[in-house]
Formats: sequence, C-alpha cells, structure tokens
Amino acid sequence: PDDGAAAMSESGAVDVKAYAKEMAAALGLPLDEPQQVEANLAVAFRMASLILEFPLPDDAEPAPVFKADPTAP
Repeated sequence: PDDGAAAMSESGAVDVKAYAKEMAAALGLPLDEPQQVEANLAVAFRMASLILEFPLPDDAEPAPVFKADPTAP
C-alpha cells in the first residue's frame, strides 16, 4: 500500500499536488478542481508548520480543560 511518501520531498516539504492526488485516490473521491484543493492544502500545511516549529519543553503537558474566557463557568 502507498503510505503517502511520494508526497513528501527530501527536505520534508509536502508536494501538495501529489498529496491531493494520492488522498483523493485513497478516499475514492473525484478531484474536480485540483487547483483549489491544492491551494487550501498549501495554506493548511503552512499553518501546521508554524505550530510544529514552536518549541515546547519535554515536560509540557496539555491543560486538562481549556477555557477561552477565564470567567466562564
């Protein structure tokens, strides 16, 4: 089975065209407008890279409950 490795370049960057094509095939979905899908994937991967590049200490733990408003019940 294809593990999506073809969509990843040696530098670690994702080839959004290959990724969109591979995922559409894996899910059995038609790719009617690939340019729009590729553009959205490119934005999503850029946003994800910002999160992945943020340094966290090894002992960082997620908060048990997230409240955007600390005064909310």
